[in-house]
Amino acid sequence: MNRQAEELIKLSRKGGTNLTCKVISVSSGKGGVGKTNLSVSLSYALSNVFSRSVLLIDADVGLGNIHLFLNAVPAKTVKNVLDGEDIEDVIQRCFGFDVLLGFSGVESLSEIEEVNVANLVHQLSRISHRYDYIVFDTSAGIDGKVLNFLRNSDSTYVVTTPEPTALTDAYALIKTLSKIYSYESFKVIVNMYRSKMEALSTFEKLEYACSKFLNLNLLLAGTIPFSKRVRDAVRERKLLIRENPFDPFSEAVVKI
Repeated sequence: MNRQAEELIKLSRKGGTNLTCKVISVSSGKGGVGKTNLSVSLSYALSNVFSRSVLLIDADVGLGNIHLFLNAVPAKTVKNVLDGEDIEDVIQRCFGFDVLLGFSGVESLSEIEEVNVANLVHQLSRISHRYDYIVFDTSAGIDGKVLNFLRNSDSTYVVTTPEPTALTDAYALIKTLSKIYSYESFKVIVNMYRSKMEALSTFEKLEYACSKFLNLNLLLAGTIPFSKRVRDAVRERKLLIRENPFDPFSEAVVKI
């Protein structure tokens, strides 16, 4: 599966000689930091605010939940493409951008370890020239599938919060990619901060550790304040940036 995921990304970036598509991955060291909400919100902003063509792919194999943020029915998912269906019959249009929804739950271990992505590789490479951006929402953590998506992306947005555990796990993710693959295209998003000072302090701690121990300079993509409206929107299966574009969360995403 690791080798196949790597081929998927590489081919999606090579889709044709005139391909201008950029691949962005959004990831985190741990769950619960708002990664998927940001993936969807960034895709919405790229499409609706900046008029870019976007394909958002739920790359969290077996634990896909992007549909919850879009209030979309996952009648067909990436698993259908893996099983041989035409990708154009599976991609959905949501809020101005295309989405390839993920699937939740597997029936056997082999379903994760032996997924045949040959058809998905071929089809994604065939259509990727239509997009300005392909955005992958990966699973949290540093397993092989995640690393292969990230290291073949033009940019990896690492989402963290001021919580020490989130910060530690973000550093672990960056360290792993940097040490094993010499990957350096990181951009950090500090989410759910309570004060601007807290946000900047969080980034500075991560930046200092990466500079001292990895000889790596990080870029701060942006900071996003805590908003109770985010939790309310998720609970109601609404996308906050669409429902309330002037909420501080929404404005921060657009700025990023």
